Amino acid sequence: MEILVHGAVTSAIYAMLAVGFTLVFGVARILNLAHGAFYAMGAYLTYLFAVVLKLPLLAAAVLAIGITALFGLLVERVLIRPQRSSAMAVMMVTLALSLVVEQGLLVTFGSEVINVPAFVDTKLAVFGADIGGQQMLALVVAVVALAVLWLLVQHTRAGAAVLAISQDPLAAQYMGIPIDRVYGRVVAVAAALAALAGVMAGPFLSTSPHMALPALTKAFAIVIVGGLGSLPGSIMAAILLGFAETAVAYLVSSSWTEVVSLTAVLLTLLLRPAGLRGKQAAF
Repeated sequence: MEILVHGAVTSAIYAMLAVGFTLVFGVARILNLAHGAFYAMGAYLTYLFAVVLKLPLLAAAVLAIGITALFGLLVERVLIRPQRSSAMAVMMVTLALSLVVEQGLLVTFGSEVINVPAFVDTKLAVFGADIGGQQMLALVVAVVALAVLWLLVQHTRAGAAVLAISQDPLAAQYMGIPIDRVYGRVVAVAAALAALAGVMAGPFLSTSPHMALPALTKAFAIVIVGGLGSLPGSIMAAILLGFAETAVAYLVSSSWTEVVSLTAVLLTLLLRPAGLRGKQAAF
């Protein structure tokens, strides 16, 4: 039961990370290697506003997510948009940005692990398994956030534009859809989701300036297993890897959890290179 409960929490965090990453690829056909930096910014900005500046935690979290989303929008306009014609150039410039953010956090906050404040400090008993209240809140928030994203994409005009561009950007442009504006919004939404994951997971996971690269690696592994550009595939892969890693941590050792995702990536590339739903549309 503990594996099921904690595996659900891990899967929820992974899903928030991976969905934003694959959303950008599914719509803009680029790999944003600064995605892990958005995750780190969410946790560190919450710490800055709540602990250093003494703002209420909810206000600090909202500010952290909003600023990270605006930063993502700025990144798309200034760094990604001029290089969009070259996938390699986008990867290089976003990787460089991730390193800059990491060094900025290191210089500003130091190399030690920080304690991001939790919304809920109490312990809960769920189906006989002990779990932290913050972890349970992270699970609920992740499910709500992903459900809201799905509804926005499926039932709004902005979502229809995203769907159109993900299927045929040239035809969407001929129909008058402002593709540059949509690309910017998609990167901003992806940044907000990653920041939300950082806000929710920061209190119970290790928060350090070096957290961006492991988060990016995990998101990339999930996207490969689920299929590049497929949101349902990413969610399926997040659930699969989340439960698998939790089971290995409980039954074998936590030091073996990284082997699970790497093995899943290797098997996927060997047996099904397109991923679980790689040949499906983004939505």
